[in-house]
Amino acid sequence: MDNKTILATVDHTLLTQTATWAEIKQICDDGVAYGCASVCIPASYVKQAAEYLGDKLPVCTVIGFPNGYSTTAVKVFEAKDAIDNGAKEIDMVINIGWVKDERWDDLLAEIKALKAACGGLVLKVIIETCLLTDEEKVKLCQIVSESGADYIKTSTGFSTAGATREDVALFKANVASHVKIKAAGGIASLQDAADFLNLGANRLGTSRIVKLVKGQEAQGY
Repeated sequence: MDNKTILATVDHTLLTQTATWAEIKQICDDGVAYGCASVCIPASYVKQAAEYLGDKLPVCTVIGFPNGYSTTAVKVFEAKDAIDNGAKEIDMVINIGWVKDERWDDLLAEIKALKAACGGLVLKVIIETCLLTDEEKVKLCQIVSESGADYIKTSTGFSTAGATREDVALFKANVASHVKIKAAGGIASLQDAADFLNLGANRLGTSRIVKLVKGQEAQGY
C-alpha cells in the first residue's frame, strides 16, 4: 500500500493539552500538503483553523473528550458549538460507565442526539476499546449500527491503550455495512497503518504518519 493511499485516510491529529496555535497551524499545513482526510484538533481551535483552511481541508474535533462522562445535553451543546465554528466532522466519546451498567437504551439515545445535532455532517463514535470486554464491543457495534452514526472509532489515545488489529477485525465482523471504522491511538508505523486499512479501517486517527512520511522525504526515500 503506497503512502499516498494511507495519507488520504488520515485524520491528522493534535489533541495534547499543551497544543498551541503555532502547532495547530503546522498540523493544518501538513494535512493539506500531504492530502489527509481531515485535521482533528481541540474544539477551542476549530474556528481559527476553519478560517485558516477555508475549503482546503475539513476540520474535525472531539466531543466529551476524553472521558465521555459529560451529560448528553453538554455533548450536544459542544457539537453544535463546534459546527457553528466550522467543524465538518465530530468524534464523540460514549459514556463508558453506561456500558458497564448496561444502559444500552441511554447509549443509543445519546448517539442519536449527537447525530441529530450534526445534521448531515460526519459523526464518529469513540467506544474506548481498551476499557471494554469483547462482548461489550460487539454490543456497541450493534448500537452504533442502529444509531445512524457514520463511524465507530476504537480509541481516544488518552486511555490505557489504542487501536489493535483484533479490535478492528472485530468491528468489521460486527458493524452494519453502512458503518465505517476509524482506528486511532498507537498507530506508530506505516506498516501499522496499512495493516489497519487492510483489516477494514476507513480512517486512521494519528499524529505520527505524516511525520514518518516527512522523515522519509527528508532522508531522500
